[in-house]
Amino acid sequence: MRIVYITAGAAGMLCGSCLHDNTLAAALQRKGHRVDLVPTYTPLRTDETDVSLDRVFYGALNVYLKQKWSWYRRAPLLLHWLLDRRPVLNWVSRLAGSAATQGTNLGALTLSMLRGETGHQRAELEQLVHWLGDEVRPEIVHLTNSMMLGLARSIRESLQVPVVCSVQGEDLFLDQIGEPYRTRVHDEIRRRAADVDAFIAPGRTYADTMTRYLGIEAHRMHIARLGVLLDGHAPAAREPAPEFTLGYLARICPDKGLHLLIEAFRILSERSRDVPVRLRVAGYMGKQDGPWVQSLRSNLAVWGLAERVEWLGEVDRAGKLRFLRQIDLLSVPTVYRESKGLPVLEAMASAVPVVQPAHGSFPEIVEATGGGLLVEPNSAQALADGILELINDRGRCRRLGEQGRLAVHAHFSDEDMAEDTLAVYRKVRPFQPG
Repeated sequence: MRIVYITAGAAGMLCGSCLHDNTLAAALQRKGHRVDLVPTYTPLRTDETDVSLDRVFYGALNVYLKQKWSWYRRAPLLLHWLLDRRPVLNWVSRLAGSAATQGTNLGALTLSMLRGETGHQRAELEQLVHWLGDEVRPEIVHLTNSMMLGLARSIRESLQVPVVCSVQGEDLFLDQIGEPYRTRVHDEIRRRAADVDAFIAPGRTYADTMTRYLGIEAHRMHIARLGVLLDGHAPAAREPAPEFTLGYLARICPDKGLHLLIEAFRILSERSRDVPVRLRVAGYMGKQDGPWVQSLRSNLAVWGLAERVEWLGEVDRAGKLRFLRQIDLLSVPTVYRESKGLPVLEAMASAVPVVQPAHGSFPEIVEATGGGLLVEPNSAQALADGILELINDRGRCRRLGEQGRLAVHAHFSDEDMAEDTLAVYRKVRPFQPG
């Protein structure tokens, strides 16, 4: 099958959607399908082998400047071409960081993108459609999230192929858009949802949420299990240490709940007298979150706990696998309803149990795997109580980790995710002999 998967770079971040899209495209390629993973806005960043195209469509600079200045839409094509080059976009990504992806500042641009053929970026849409028709000739086109629905109508009508759209957490971005754009964006998304043949969600809970948000019939929303690349994931071959090491592996920002884990760590340091507790923190941090992180570190210093917390920063894949072998438990206590939960599955793949808030995708994952505990959301006390249960019962902690490992390796691999996705493609793609 000839598949085009149109994804979105995240301005230099290692984001869950980029990781998911790259892992899925690579798994589909290994199954013998031709998959062109097409970046938009900025190049992708992933901690696995990057299978995306070298070319970037809808380059972030051109998209932004055409939105801001009408005269720029008539600027020489050579200038547009230069600003879409990968080195330029990489440079811009390093300058912008994650602030460039915040919905609070991007309402008008989001709406224009959703309007597709009538938006300010229609030249970018025409360029993409012509390239798809002339050079790729796909049998199916897959969009990474519902904010790209403005592309669907032109692709579907010009190429006469089915269009599939994933939903994977974009509601968090969309909820940050201020009025009047938030309502206009929501209305446009509902209108444009009619241009898509099928939607794909990573779990039932999020599928239900986005079915309501999009205003579509339930039968148009399908589930493709979240999956992870299992190579290198293995239980740690080490004797239980006298101390207990907690781990946090995610973007370092308030949304992911690191402040709750640090407060729970303080509580545990007071209550777990017999077993010393340490905390290791790994993940990408944007510049705008620096002052917030400094306040967390200041609190740790005041509590006398700074020496028991290790800040690793962003890690590559080898560093991530090493990190998971060195912790006893992982917790990423998001304050919002997470749609995916990749770090949770990755921890379980290495036999590390988790303690997670009972909202979003986490109840589904924990119930399907048996690899951890669920606690009351947004409560450092409840989080500390749940972690303390496993500190006090190390045997149970190891059993939960092993249950999670067996379940993830059996049912939540990248190949499982690819098979679920292919099943959706086959439902919407007309039968073609041979």
